[in-house]
Amino acid sequence: MALLNLLFVGDIVGKPGLEMVLNWLPSLISKYKADLVIVNGENTNEGKGILPKEGEELFAKGVHVITGGNHTWDKRQTQDYIKVEPRVLRPQNYPRGTHGNGYYIAETPKGKVAVVNLQGRTFMATIDCPFRTSDHILSKVKAETNMVFIDFHAEATAEKLALAHYLDGKVSAIVGTHTHVQTADERIFPEGTAYISDVGMTGPYHSVIGMKVTPALNRFIYQTPQKYEIASDDVHLAAVVIKIDTATGKAAEIERIIFPEFSKAN
Repeated sequence: MALLNLLFVGDIVGKPGLEMVLNWLPSLISKYKADLVIVNGENTNEGKGILPKEGEELFAKGVHVITGGNHTWDKRQTQDYIKVEPRVLRPQNYPRGTHGNGYYIAETPKGKVAVVNLQGRTFMATIDCPFRTSDHILSKVKAETNMVFIDFHAEATAEKLALAHYLDGKVSAIVGTHTHVQTADERIFPEGTAYISDVGMTGPYHSVIGMKVTPALNRFIYQTPQKYEIASDDVHLAAVVIKIDTATGKAAEIERIIFPEFSKAN
């Protein structure tokens, strides 16, 4: 059985997260013998979007595809970037006519892989249906490859699990992003689809999901807008490695990564 090794790095948050990826990605690629590297980059530039300079730095370090989410739209420069760079994705289920691409067929030494970006609707924007959108995309990409990876950028765990059941056996893997908190439920569904509810955040963990603690607390205490400031301390990289059978497109293994591991000492 020939296996393709796919490395996915969860939501890169600000300069601390970007520097973590740029410093350690080559070692991770070597360690896990990654054939395909995907990162979620929607929070790379100060927590809001990604700029061309950051995208090119990531591609130069071995990234093949950059996925996005609801914060893709927060900076005009990001919207301009996705118009001209097909490897930088936005969720496919935004309305027809929205700039950018929601999927990309990546070439690897072990075959083509379709990388699809979808966004949930529960507690988020009421965009097009991710379930029906996935049906449409699969009808297009299955003619080229049976290896399909989905970054499902969604708030609700129930919606992520529902999509996993809906697409079990139809795609190789579905990984959740957006909440910035890594879950410990990685597994392979009965028909061969690898799944995790959220890969987690690559960025500063002495924070509130990447934001400096004081303004984040004030948002909750006073219920008023606060300046969004990226934190800087206790930086970790969150990722998963998925092994995919190149013949069947089914997942053989999924491994969760947090680097460096959290200290358990007081």
